[in-house]
Amino acid sequence: MADASAVEPGFIAPPRPEPSPLPRRHDPARHALAIFISILATVVGLIFLAWLVLFVTKGRFLKHTFERYASSYSGRTVKVAGDFNLYFDPFATKFLAEGLTVSNPAWASKPNMFQSKLIDTRIATMSLIFGDKKRVNWINLIDGDVDLEWDARHRNNTWTFGPGAPLTMPLIERAAIDGTTLRYRDPQMQVKADIAFQQVKAVGNRIDTAIRFSGDGSMRGIPFTLSGSQTSPNDLIAGGRNQFALHVDGARSHIDVSGTLPGATVIEGADLTVGVRGQNLRNLFDLAGIAVPDTRAYRLRAHMTKLGYDYRFTRIVGNYGNSDLSGALTVTIPPAREGDDGRMKVVADLKSRLVDMVDIGPFIGFEPNALATKGATAAVKQDAGYPRILPDAPLRVDALKAFDAKVTYRVADVRQKFVPVSNILLGLDLDHALLKLSPLNFDMAGGHVESDIAINARTPAVVTDYDIRMSPTPMGKLLARFGVAELGTTGTIKARIKMHGTGNTLRDSLATSNGRIAIVLPKGTFWTKYVQLSEFDVGVFVQKLFENKLKKPVEVNCGLIGFTVRDGIAAADPILIDTDKNVMTAKGGFSFKDELMSLAFRADAKKISLFSGQSPIGIRGHFAQPAIQIVTPQLLTRVGAAVALGVVATPFASLLAFVDPGDAKAAACGPILAGANAAAQRTVKGDPRKDIGRGKSADVKEQKSKPFIRF
Repeated sequence: MADASAVEPGFIAPPRPEPSPLPRRHDPARHALAIFISILATVVGLIFLAWLVLFVTKGRFLKHTFERYASSYSGRTVKVAGDFNLYFDPFATKFLAEGLTVSNPAWASKPNMFQSKLIDTRIATMSLIFGDKKRVNWINLIDGDVDLEWDARHRNNTWTFGPGAPLTMPLIERAAIDGTTLRYRDPQMQVKADIAFQQVKAVGNRIDTAIRFSGDGSMRGIPFTLSGSQTSPNDLIAGGRNQFALHVDGARSHIDVSGTLPGATVIEGADLTVGVRGQNLRNLFDLAGIAVPDTRAYRLRAHMTKLGYDYRFTRIVGNYGNSDLSGALTVTIPPAREGDDGRMKVVADLKSRLVDMVDIGPFIGFEPNALATKGATAAVKQDAGYPRILPDAPLRVDALKAFDAKVTYRVADVRQKFVPVSNILLGLDLDHALLKLSPLNFDMAGGHVESDIAINARTPAVVTDYDIRMSPTPMGKLLARFGVAELGTTGTIKARIKMHGTGNTLRDSLATSNGRIAIVLPKGTFWTKYVQLSEFDVGVFVQKLFENKLKKPVEVNCGLIGFTVRDGIAAADPILIDTDKNVMTAKGGFSFKDELMSLAFRADAKKISLFSGQSPIGIRGHFAQPAIQIVTPQLLTRVGAAVALGVVATPFASLLAFVDPGDAKAAACGPILAGANAAAQRTVKGDPRKDIGRGKSADVKEQKSKPFIRF
């Protein structure tokens, strides 16, 4: 074995080889991060470079690019006549334009929707990029003119751009406005308004000087003026709300609006108080094209807010004339769409605790102030020398065609001296010029009246259908003012009026009407306080005239006062009342055309009666001035016979001329209580009656031609 010492001297051993290094592992995450950082640094650098370029150049070179993209997006021509700035920073975007104009659609009456001498703004960058509502930190507007218009069909407006995107006003934090005007036109609503804003300067988050504005205009041809202010617009970012005040004078009315707005340019969700006062509530609603009856002086107050297309008036309180009013009302003004004319609609739920009868007069066409000062005589008008009481105020057909409505009105009590009326319930439904008053119900003198009235104004000739029903009502309460004693009167009255007429006034409608009127008297007693006219027996009348009272009430078995109406002429069909002593009948009738009455009542005794003239008792004259005739030619003939007998015989013999033989045929009550016409009426033996009117217009004319002597 060789030894190391045996190696030759001078020999150097080669070095031992180094071990091979292990291969390096690849890290994808680090590689991706490095790439991302590189890209981010590049983007940031580019952004910074772009910002630096924009900051240095103020973005002036983007002027034509802005015009091109803004015009393309809005579908309008957008131009900047002077200097232009547009650049960003992390917190606010700077925008400045001198001579900025935004054109109107071709149909508009003005060339530009917006134009200004200068607009200088700072817009919150994050809200500009991500927010639905843009926030303007600062705006300086000089000599701005805004034109807001609707087209004639109310389907397009000047502030909706591109594919139906409406202009949404931004939230404005600070502002300085000088020489700015706003013009508004709505042909469908017939609204014109021109408003000028006074100079406004603002510092910090609170405007120290109120935004004040004033202007004038017209609505449906009625001029108005307005003025107002936004007294303390707060920093909206902190959730502040803007105090708002507005005063409008027009249509002989005064409107005051005050409260808060969510923002200086935001009405949606506003919390406002509205006060209105004037001489006639109709004048106020005329501004909106809503037809309401005339009223006396009024004063109302309500809470108002706007939600979508709805203008809601809640907590209404106030009065018209001597009547109180409360409730809620909503006016909806939707935009017109295909197949829909965008009709305005009024929905209301109103109440009154006490209504003065004078204030109800205008609802059927009477002038309220005249009624208040002159009483019922104010309802009477002279026409060709004759008194007329049926109202001739025309139905406002054009106004009824402009809107729809659904109204409920409740009245607890009515102040008047004729017949006690309470608990009125009125349901009003207006649908494309078809007006329905259903229900129209109320309590009257212990009874109840239900009504359904339809007025169709869709055709040139306005058509009205009346259906009025009265449940059994105590005569003692109903006729108390006319001398009927409530104590001792057990009789009741029930009635129905069903007619159909044409005409745009109540007078014309009734003058052309056809239908039936039936008043039924079931079995009961009837007692007067003063003179006895209930049985139309002249002898008893004279007797009671001196006694001034009845010893016992009249027993009514059944009765029917019926009229058939043809072309405005109501003829008795029949008038037949059966009492314990007499059978009363009447012929003739009345006319809605000239308001003349011509009725002849007579009573035939069932048993022999002295002091019974048995001549017709006439009711003549006009609705406004009726006259009762007691002395008739027939009675004078009998008086003449009495005088003759007294001369040739003895004074006692003259009484024979006034003796009634008592041959009246009692009436069958079945047809009477059913309200049947004359052809169905029978005696108690079943024989057809021949002593009653047959519902013919000729009967009325015949009675008119007979001479009556006024008593």
